[in-house]
Amino acid sequence: MKIPVSVVMITWNEEAGIRQTLAHLTDFDEIVVVDSESQDRTVEYAEAAGARVVNFSWNGQYPKKKQWSLIHGQPRNEWVLLLDADEYPSRELIEEIRELFAAGNPVGVGAYDILLHYRFAGRFLEHGHRVVKRSLLHRTAAEFPVVDDLDAPGIGMIEGHYQPQTDLEVRALQHPLMHDDRDPVSTWFARHNKYSDWEAYLRRHPDARRNIAAKRTRNGAIFDRIPFKPIAFFAYGYIARRGFLDGRAGLDYHLALAMYYWQIDFKARELEREAAERRESPREHASR
Repeated sequence: MKIPVSVVMITWNEEAGIRQTLAHLTDFDEIVVVDSESQDRTVEYAEAAGARVVNFSWNGQYPKKKQWSLIHGQPRNEWVLLLDADEYPSRELIEEIRELFAAGNPVGVGAYDILLHYRFAGRFLEHGHRVVKRSLLHRTAAEFPVVDDLDAPGIGMIEGHYQPQTDLEVRALQHPLMHDDRDPVSTWFARHNKYSDWEAYLRRHPDARRNIAAKRTRNGAIFDRIPFKPIAFFAYGYIARRGFLDGRAGLDYHLALAMYYWQIDFKARELEREAAERRESPREHASR
């Protein structure tokens, strides 16, 4: 019996890994791939695997891609497992979801948080910092909020680092999603360079920052208020959470993310300095 959940996968030029990801999703009733005009064989591979492909072309406004997918992707089931193209459920998570829906759809629940088992530098990390995503959603009871970031650089058509919201209960599943990122590390750095542009913009727009912080996970909301983030993150993830047990990959991962938080702070200070210079320039012009 298929699990009565629609998998909705977000893609753009994902031919390198999409077939492997789709091979892990055959237990689910439906697979919908929402693609943004890929220039490679992503769509061909998705259709060959039996997925229904829907094209998304962003108009620069809300809804952004994930929320648009929940609405216009038209999944036929009430519940959706929302995935990036390099994510797939572990076998244990598949069986946990199957058991969850064995007696019918959950009642009074709007979403489930799922731990990510993250691949970095060629290996899955077992220790240290862990990411939680709200990926199993009731498609009408949970939605990505509209936040004031359309002028922010870096993120574009995809919702930023915040979670879908629901007025119903949010529960947690016990088994992980596999985040099987096989891109070269240069792609990781390029992606996080864009993310840091977005985060630095939020530092200069405190209302938007507070709004988004309230929509992160609980740990994410707490961490948003902590000073000296690069040092705090490395101490927490690599030392307190024993990221060092993952060897060189664990060190590289926690150093890379610590530098990411340093990059956010550095860019935010640059934006502040540029704003101060603009405020001063009219006075300098008047004195002349």
